[in-house]
This record gives sequence, structure tokens and C-alpha cells, in this order.
Amino acid sequence: MRILITGATGMVGSHLIDKCIENSERYEKIVCACRWRSSDENIGHIYSSKQVKNKQIVFEHMDIRDPISVSNIISKYNSFNQVFHLAAQSYPQVSFTSPIETLETNIIGTYNLLNFLKEKSPEAKVHVCSSSEVFGRVPKKFVPINENVPFHPASPYAISKVGTDLIGKYFYDAFGLKTFCTRMFTHTGPRRGDVFHESSFAKQVALIEKDVIDSNTVKVGNLNSLRTYADVRDAVNAYYLLMDSEKTGNGESYNIGGDYSCTVGETLNFFVNNSTKKDLINIIVDEDRLRPIDADLQIPDTSKFKKVIKWEQKYSYEETMLDLLNYWRNKVNNDSSKYGLVR
Repeated sequence: MRILITGATGMVGSHLIDKCIENSERYEKIVCACRWRSSDENIGHIYSSKQVKNKQIVFEHMDIRDPISVSNIISKYNSFNQVFHLAAQSYPQVSFTSPIETLETNIIGTYNLLNFLKEKSPEAKVHVCSSSEVFGRVPKKFVPINENVPFHPASPYAISKVGTDLIGKYFYDAFGLKTFCTRMFTHTGPRRGDVFHESSFAKQVALIEKDVIDSNTVKVGNLNSLRTYADVRDAVNAYYLLMDSEKTGNGESYNIGGDYSCTVGETLNFFVNNSTKKDLINIIVDEDRLRPIDADLQIPDTSKFKKVIKWEQKYSYEETMLDLLNYWRNKVNNDSSKYGLVR
């Protein structure tokens, strides 16, 4: 089997590569695509694997916004059996300041990829990674959120993911490309970027414990939004099982998420209460961390998804968040030279 992973250096992409290494006997070639300027921080441990050394895993530079770049990589490997399309501008807050880049990457980029797969690898089965953010501000009557709840995107990022979602279905309906789309609710864990609320909290707590933030202050945004959390490693397993299922590849979309819901503020409290300096930490609201509109009732109905595959979560909320906190503790301890005194 020959597979393509876009967005290979991200949190999800890197964990997916780990999953593929665990099952490497299945694959002839695992092509991992990333932008030339992407950090390799999340994949550094993979370089020493035997799968990289024997070129079963290869890393290729590809910018999905550039059709020539996309065409070159797909042509180079002739055809793929499976494609995990994870590449995206994935930060909702950033999309308010960089809306055009967000729309180009997530909408035009997805179109470029699927269009060349249609021509050069028409038998590929394609996972299109959308987001629960497409639902945006959901009225309480629609909670928990199933696949038929109307889209009400609350950021340029969410708008771009509506486009991603619809393009995936379009390429199945119009051309028979075997796509399926996932709308994953909040998923986190080791390697989570610090632009996301829970990872930002964990990073700030780790910096306070290391005496890098002299005011012992954690800056926060909206603490009242409700989120349902899953572990990134469980999310990757869900994607993996969906790709292998004979029931997917027909243009359908699936809401996926964990089974633990709480407010953003309660997640903050978890990190504070598990800190070695919990009695010294102060909380302040940073206006720059507030969105103009927030998606505030993110609770999924996953019954459609669970009819397709048997998915069991390995990681509890507490395990996930402690792993995230320890991830940042290790980064701060190992890379302390990167962090000046934060006032």
C-alpha cells in the first residue's frame, strides 16, 4: 500500500506517522508532505527510524496552495491507495488576522489536492479533515451536534473549513473520488501548538514552574466556552479505522469527539491545580485572546461515526491533560535557552 499524508509535521500528522510505523508491514511507501519552512520539531524522533533509513517513509516539500507543487509530488509517486489530507492553517485565532492565507490554504489548497488526485490517482481513498468549528455558534436546541446541524461558522478558519468540507463531498458527487470527511471536536495532547487554549495554559504553567514568568500570571481568553475533549492519539486511531472501513469513501461526513465536556475555565483550573506552584498563580484576561465571535457549545453527537467503526478511547481527559502539561514541562526544561524572562 502507498499512502500520502499532508500536514505531516503537525500534531495530528506526526502522531499519524507514529501509528503507521506501528503498522509498517502494511506499507510499501509512506509519503509525508510538508511545507519547506515547517518545523520538524514534532517529527525529529522519526528520522532515526528504520522506516526512514530504508526509505519506506519519505518526506517531501509540498505547498498545497501551489498547484505545480501538488502535481509534482503526486506525479512523482504515480498513484496512492490512501490519502490523509491534514494540511491546513488550523489556528482559529490567527484566521482573524490572516483570513486570506487561511482561505487560500484550506479551500484552494484542498481543491488543488483533490483535483490532481482525481486526474493522477483516481482510485485513492481520501480522508478530508474538516473541523467541528464549521458548526460555530450552535443554538442549545441542536446540542449535542449531529452531522445535520446547520453550519454557522464563527471565524474565517471555520468558514474555510466549511469550504474544505463541501469540496470533499463535491469531488465524490461529481467525479467519484472516494472521499470521506471528519469533523473532529477538540483534540489535544503532546505536540499541541501553543496557540490553542489548553496548550497555552499548560505552557504558561510550565514556564511559571521554571520561574520564567516572574509575575506568575496566566493570560487567558474566554473561559466560559464549553468544549468536549479527546486525545490526539485517540483521534488518529479514529482516522486510521475510518480509512480502513469499507463503509467510508462515499462522500459522507462524520462528527468525532471525546466523551468529556467542560468549560475552558475548568480546563485552566485542572492545570493550575496540578501545578507545583498552584497557590502562586494569578489569572488575567488578555483582550488579544478573545475572539470577535466564539464557538461556545462544542458537544458532539458521535452516533453516526460509531455505527461505522468500533472506537474505544484509550486516554482519559486527566491523562491527556497531564501528558500535555508534562510535554511542556519537558520542552521548557530542555529548551530553557529559548525562553527569556516573561514579564
